[in-house]
Amino acid sequence: MKSWLMYFALLFNLNFIEGAFRCDYKYSSKAQAWFKFFSVPANFIDARLRCSMEGAVLASPTTPEILAEMRNIMNHSYPEYEIFTGIHATFSQGDYTTIEGTPLSKIAVTWANNELDNKGNNEKCITMNGNGDLADRRCEETRPYICYHAESFLSEVSQCSFDPEYRLDKRTNKCYKFHTVPRNFSRAFMACAAEDAHLAIINSDVEATVLRELFAKYPENSLQGAIRKDLAFIGFHDWGELWDFRTIHGQTLTEAGYNKFAPGEPSNAAPGESCGSIIRSGLLNDLWCDRPVAFICEKSPGPFLCHVPAVYGQNT
Repeated sequence: MKSWLMYFALLFNLNFIEGAFRCDYKYSSKAQAWFKFFSVPANFIDARLRCSMEGAVLASPTTPEILAEMRNIMNHSYPEYEIFTGIHATFSQGDYTTIEGTPLSKIAVTWANNELDNKGNNEKCITMNGNGDLADRRCEETRPYICYHAESFLSEVSQCSFDPEYRLDKRTNKCYKFHTVPRNFSRAFMACAAEDAHLAIINSDVEATVLRELFAKYPENSLQGAIRKDLAFIGFHDWGELWDFRTIHGQTLTEAGYNKFAPGEPSNAAPGESCGSIIRSGLLNDLWCDRPVAFICEKSPGPFLCHVPAVYGQNT
């Protein structure tokens, strides 16, 4: 009997779920895809990156069904705005493709008046208005956008995430992921948030041990780039006030439960070390926020996938 219980527990912890995706996305049965609208404007680079970090892509009207869903979302949100699509020519002037590589010539589109005009010879990104009309615009402008994920027929999931790199540690009952691709503090914060997590916060000596052991699984030769490979960003910062280190949730390090810096740290070396990191020993260190290094994300276990499609409006 015990062996059967262990078997079912294993199936619960790591399973394959049909047609499931994140609960902050909503499903369209007509488009057979999941969508999420971002009302906070971003430039094209940040919009593309955010969608990618969430396991999606910046949406493009590649089919009549996707176009209809994008228009439906816009008209329920901000019909007066243009949004970025995933159609761009950032690699080669005039050679427009979607993020997925579909050429513009293979997409049935309607252009707004006087478009494409490549005004100022600097319009490499394509936007869409609430009527479904496209226009070329500067990629550096900021606009709302929609992320899109094609229907998943078989998604590997665990009690931590659909991302298999998150692992639950029973000592803290938290899930952790070590990112070997270096990012600066802002981008690291963004990556964790996109994964429905946050930069790791150490709340005890036990958790410091957990992160030290996690770090040890990634020797220097496994970390990418010419970076500091003896430390990784975690979730604390001086919040613009020198030496006032607090977690990204606003607690002092003492209030959070762990305030053990490496000898001689924090040092504010070559002034500007305002962001928090952990070194391989498990002790804390201050670091320049703009210099990319590895980082660690943390989240709580629990339900995070939607298995019953939610919908936008009545056109889905």
